[in-house]
Amino acid sequence: MRGSHYGFDLFDDCLTCTWRTEGYFCNIEPSVRLKFDATTFTNVYPDGAVLFSEGQPPRGIFLICHGRAKLSISSAEGRTLITKIAEAGEALGLSSSISGNPYKTAAETIEPSQIKFVRRDDLLRFIGEHHEASASVIRQLAHECEAGTDHIRAIELSHSAAGKLANLILSWCTTQGKGCDPCRCQMLMTHEDLSQLIGTSRETVTRLLKEFRDRKLITLKGSTLNVQNRAALEALVVL
Repeated sequence: MRGSHYGFDLFDDCLTCTWRTEGYFCNIEPSVRLKFDATTFTNVYPDGAVLFSEGQPPRGIFLICHGRAKLSISSAEGRTLITKIAEAGEALGLSSSISGNPYKTAAETIEPSQIKFVRRDDLLRFIGEHHEASASVIRQLAHECEAGTDHIRAIELSHSAAGKLANLILSWCTTQGKGCDPCRCQMLMTHEDLSQLIGTSRETVTRLLKEFRDRKLITLKGSTLNVQNRAALEALVVL
């Protein structure tokens, strides 16, 4: 472990890391994890750092040890849609590194993050030699498929922008709230990012957040969001 200028401790190796999450590469047996660690290159990125771009050949995976990143796709006209906010423990670019096809999304950090990079050849060799690692890959790919379906459902089947935003906030309660009541989570994305995540305009997001605050559904203090009326948000989702 070494010090940090980013407000969190840094860990050089997986065995001493205290950030380990349940699932994926963090959960493999310690002796195998040590071998995996030997294939990685660790770096710390500021927020807004581009890890890879849509259409680039797959160089390898970027494993988030600490922090978060957004995955996005863009149209020829310049429209951008955020497809996912990746959390600690997830490996970015995994499907492309397995298939050999270009990265399907762009990946950019949304907060200071410690990330391990594994070259594609090293990854393929490692999962070929260790069945436990192969199972971790399968679990993440399955999770990505399910999360992609949930995201499409939230965007395409919600009847209103308010329902989409409410659904997003409730999803934060699941991933960040850790059972607290009222739910408290961090909203580190800009209004533009939020609009790209739910498929609406930045102006609409700004208006809806103000409306949610005025109706006392949520409170916002800096980047901290508190859900004050969860039942009302859930009602918006099903309208």
